[in-house]
Amino acid sequence: MKKCLYCNDEINGRIDKLFCVPSCKSAYHYNKHKEKTQTRFVVIDKQLKLNRRLLQHFNQAGKSTIRKEKLLQAGFDPKYFTHYWKNRAGDVYLFCYEYGYLRKIEHGIKKYVLVTWQDYMGK
Repeated sequence: MKKCLYCNDEINGRIDKLFCVPSCKSAYHYNKHKEKTQTRFVVIDKQLKLNRRLLQHFNQAGKSTIRKEKLLQAGFDPKYFTHYWKNRAGDVYLFCYEYGYLRKIEHGIKKYVLVTWQDYMGK
């Protein structure tokens, strides 16, 4: 008698069945898919979404300043951003979707100025 590929129980029914119950089939394919290495696209997309979530979390007021280490410890990676905006002073703000950040050093302390995208930035 054939055994289930997932739980090793005996299979009843059709001769070509591979799983004893639908939940075993689902669990088997879920685990098989989970083991696959993630594509570069998936890794980048996950990091962009995490960056956006962190920028949103630390910037409740629309504009704020945070120490660089605090943001990095939370999982932020400044290498991943969706676009940038350059102001008249020449400062380049990097954005993850609608939340942006500017690297700044104040009194020898590395910080990020966090902003939210405004309509005037698109012009």
